[in-house]
Amino acid sequence: MTRTPPPNNAGRRLIKINAITQAQLIKLLLEGTYSCAELAEMTGLHYVTVLQYTRELHRAGAAHICMWDKDGRGRDLMKIYKLGVGKDVKRQRMTGAERQRKYKAKKALHAQVTAAVVSIQA
Repeated sequence: MTRTPPPNNAGRRLIKINAITQAQLIKLLLEGTYSCAELAEMTGLHYVTVLQYTRELHRAGAAHICMWDKDGRGRDLMKIYKLGVGKDVKRQRMTGAERQRKYKAKKALHAQVTAAVVSIQA
């Protein structure tokens, strides 16, 4: 017994959406370096799905971490993958002394701005 395709697909090649989006994701990873959020936006995949795909590519050795994207506080937070064999870039971390120095400088700047505003208002 032979199955016939549904009438609206007669004579057309059937392609699964998952295969298309995975191919787009891999093409983008080959072209350049994008964050997972950018990849999700460009492919139409959900952000979590892109994270899962890139992690699995990394586990399989098909991709490596080429850089880290920093958050608002300057911490390395989001991995940026690149297809191909390579060494993962290490995550940069601040020492306790560096964090404290940065905090004190920020606190001193805030005190100067507050003093300037108070002197202007007086």
